[in-house]
Amino acid sequence: MNSEMREAVQLARIRNLAERVYAAVPFYKKRFDEKGVSVSDITSLKDVEKLPFTTKDDLRDTYPYGLLAVPHEEIKEIHMSSGTTGIPVVDAYTQKDLDDWAEGMARTLSAAGADRNTVIQNAYGYGLFTGGAGVHFGAAKIGATIIPVSSGNTQKQLMLMRDFKTTLFTCTPSYAMYMAEQAREMGIDPKTIGVSAGCFGAEPWSENMRIEIEKNWGIKAYDIYGLTEITGPGVAFECEYQNGMHINEDMWYPEIIDPETLKPLPDGEKGELVITTITKEGTPLIRYRTRDITYIFKEKCKCGRTTRRIHRLFGRTDDLLIIRGVNVFPSQIENALIGIQGVEPNYLIIVDRNAETHLDEVELQVEVSENTFSDETKNLETLRNVISATLKSKLGITMKIKLVEPKTIERSTGKAKRVIDKRKI
Repeated sequence: MNSEMREAVQLARIRNLAERVYAAVPFYKKRFDEKGVSVSDITSLKDVEKLPFTTKDDLRDTYPYGLLAVPHEEIKEIHMSSGTTGIPVVDAYTQKDLDDWAEGMARTLSAAGADRNTVIQNAYGYGLFTGGAGVHFGAAKIGATIIPVSSGNTQKQLMLMRDFKTTLFTCTPSYAMYMAEQAREMGIDPKTIGVSAGCFGAEPWSENMRIEIEKNWGIKAYDIYGLTEITGPGVAFECEYQNGMHINEDMWYPEIIDPETLKPLPDGEKGELVITTITKEGTPLIRYRTRDITYIFKEKCKCGRTTRRIHRLFGRTDDLLIIRGVNVFPSQIENALIGIQGVEPNYLIIVDRNAETHLDEVELQVEVSENTFSDETKNLETLRNVISATLKSKLGITMKIKLVEPKTIERSTGKAKRVIDKRKI
């Protein structure tokens, strides 16, 4: 589709969505009435700005079925994720929603080279989490062979990769690095296993992390995007040119807003990604604030797809650290660390508040390699100075650096925990 045709489809679907939720979801009827907006006000895509936002708190406040837009008997599947409050965020799917989800993930996997001859090892978690199910549906739609191993049990993961000749695997990027580390401990060079591609997402990761994964595995590493609230993975994906993630705009309508003023930003300006689920039936969302920071660019891609793309995520608004007045995302620190010789791609940021000065204190724990840790103390001190100088020159920040032994920072088979905030604020 060219952009004019696609925008006409998007507008029609947004108007239909607004009409449906106003009639069927009391939450949205109230929000529309409070804003004084009706379906007749939506005459162009710019008019989407008139519609109310939806937040994760709204989803928790309406738990479990407060956002359901169809009769209960039409719901075929439910997924959810739990946040720090312990109240789950629920996503309910009709059969059409499941079909759309499969289509989005089929496009995602196809863009990474998958077809019916591909063996896909799915190391995302199955169950209520959307990662495992989303990949499974997409792989089934394109007719690929699926190994539904789920997350964890890393030695078995590697054995299955080798024995069943896996050609593409899916998991979080941090787990891909951990699997490579475990393979080497087992005396296996990950590059000899025979995998050719991987689709990684569910957490922000840097370009340097991609380079490390590709170097360790000898593969092409593709960034993919989605979140439970708006269906799961399959919302956006990289093609072979790895220059931004194509958004499946016929199903998810994207905007970028200033997270402070909530005003829309033009393509090319960095801000918070907002998504409207324009074909969702079960629990559709209007202008959902994802908290993910990125920007949209619409230059034509060499792959031939005409959809707009989002830049790889810089981080989340709730992950943003303010270190002595400088705004920094953990992925930026990761990007600066990777490439420093003697440093492993495992780190932890500890944020605390000094009881006497009432100022925030930030400590960066960095894992070093076996050889480096066994070196003389003066060499470790040199490495610490190199890390400090790199962070200062690239990010403009100064942090306390603590070098820790190899394998002391906890590994995760799912999303890596990079920040521990000890402040009581």
